[in-house]
This record gives sequence, C-alpha cells and structure tokens, in this order.
Amino acid sequence: MSEEFKIDIVNPEQSFLSKDDVTEVVVPAFEGEMGILKDHISIISFLKPGIITIRSKSEEEKFYVEDGIIEFKNNNLSVLTSSIFNLNKLEKAKLEELLKIAEEEANKTEINDQTKYLVDQKIQTLKSIN
Repeated sequence: MSEEFKIDIVNPEQSFLSKDDVTEVVVPAFEGEMGILKDHISIISFLKPGIITIRSKSEEEKFYVEDGIIEFKNNNLSVLTSSIFNLNKLEKAKLEELLKIAEEEANKTEINDQTKYLVDQKIQTLKSIN
C-alpha cells in the first residue's frame, strides 16, 4: 500500500512545484510546525514565515516561504503563497536582501503587534538559513 500523496505549490507567477510521490510535508502553520502524512484529516491553515520541508522516497527538499495558505484534502496538499524560494537555489545575496528588508520593516515605529510577530518570524528563519 502506497504511503505517498500529491503536493502542488503555486505562487502568482507560476505553478512552482508539483509532485505526486511525497511521503511527508512539514509546514510552518500559525498553529505551529505541522507534519502532514498520507490520509491526514482535511485541513485549511495559514502559513507564517518559515521552512517547508518536503520528503519523498528519493529526496528531501526545503523551501523558505513568507506567507500563504495550505489545504489538505483527499491526499492532495495545495500550497498557495506569494513568496517561496528553494533553499538549494537561494543565493547568499538574495538571502541578505530578504533579511535587510525584514529588519528595516521591524524597525518601523508604526508597526502593529501582528506585523511585528510576522517580521520577527521572517528574521529568525532567515538567520537560521544563513
């Protein structure tokens, strides 16, 4: 019996990734890190800045995501996000640029608590990648 399911990641520019041999996905949900396996209950959740880890029988891939929504239903995981980067292809200059933008946003005087929380998550995640 197969333990695999399908994932589709879509961003505004394109269908970013589509795989049908996934065995586990870990996403940075607002509720906390969430692991999804085949036959997980149906769920819809918002993503916070963090790392999406996708495991298949042949490899493990990691992606930095800043926001988004996930939906898991009928062994299909859909990830809709406005900003996603493959960690294996993320250049140091781009990483430093993302970190600089996040730090500038965190230093704004008129920032609300929710935005501050999300920016702090971005900074923490980006520093852990570096």
